[in-house]
Amino acid sequence: MLTALTFLIILLILVLIHEFGHYYAAKKSGVYVEEFGFGFPPRAIGKKIGETLYSINWIPLGGFVKLFGEEYHEGLKDKGEKIPKHRAFVNKKPWQKTVIIVAGVVMNFLLGWILITYMLMVGVPQPAGVAVSEVQSGSPAASVGLKAQDKLVSLMHGTDTIKLRQPADLIRATKRFAGEPISILTSRNGEEQLVTLTPRENPPKGQGSLGILIEQLVETKKYPWYSAPYYGFIRAAEMTGTIAVEIIKIPASFLSKTTPAPEFSGPVGIAKIVGEARKYGMTALIEITAILSLNLAVINILPFPALDGGRLVFIIYEWVTGKKSNQVLEKYMNLFGIVFLLGLSAIITIMDIQKLF
Repeated sequence: MLTALTFLIILLILVLIHEFGHYYAAKKSGVYVEEFGFGFPPRAIGKKIGETLYSINWIPLGGFVKLFGEEYHEGLKDKGEKIPKHRAFVNKKPWQKTVIIVAGVVMNFLLGWILITYMLMVGVPQPAGVAVSEVQSGSPAASVGLKAQDKLVSLMHGTDTIKLRQPADLIRATKRFAGEPISILTSRNGEEQLVTLTPRENPPKGQGSLGILIEQLVETKKYPWYSAPYYGFIRAAEMTGTIAVEIIKIPASFLSKTTPAPEFSGPVGIAKIVGEARKYGMTALIEITAILSLNLAVINILPFPALDGGRLVFIIYEWVTGKKSNQVLEKYMNLFGIVFLLGLSAIITIMDIQKLF
């Protein structure tokens, strides 16, 4: 129950911050905002404040901002009150429409950036190098005197120098230089030593090329308030780029025989992840919220019908050509996008439920 409540709170934050971006940009552009809703209809409760209806709906899996004249195919039908045509979304300039559409994505990125900045200020665990946890007898590592607790600083081969920040760095390097002599700079009790050994090309079963077990060293690093926003932005941008690249790879992974099929998580799967994060405290929940917010930003800007990015495609077309897009085409493209996304969400939710059992 507590996990479900935590998930709903995080979802509420993500949805409201995204929709507030659209809402604020629309208001600043002079667009008449009909409704600001959390969840999807049917409506549970609603209250009109000023010209906007604020509502809570029964399906709590998203939210929306309804703008007057939002879709070209809707036209400017009578709303029962006199609303000037210049306050309709369709009658705004392309650059204004672009700002309104992109504002939600920008707000999700800003939220991710702010949360990551906060974590950097309070301190977050970061990779601090690689250490030996066990040395196997008769191995190359044993022959040069490596011992448990030795820290592996860097690896050298010819003119190549590889900083060993995490186990994957060492694993990749030893596979790359298998059968060839390498030098490893180690640190034991603060004293550095250079050892030379040769990674095995065909190590015994159950052993690695060097014959050691390794572990990730972790340290908690804090950034001062004046530099945390800078490094927070860099980290948020890097994470956003990584998310975008992984999403772009998805279509190719379905066609590849060697690449494992990607795994998806819907609301149920994400709720489970939130439940796991909750066990580790508030910092973990803040981190997962930041990651989800950046994911939401990337997904929404994809040029797919019904998403912000899909609507942006039609606006860019209008901007470049000076002509409104085909109203019927846009209507049915958005309808297709909504049906497809709802169907995909239903399938992923069923898969998530099956995984639970």
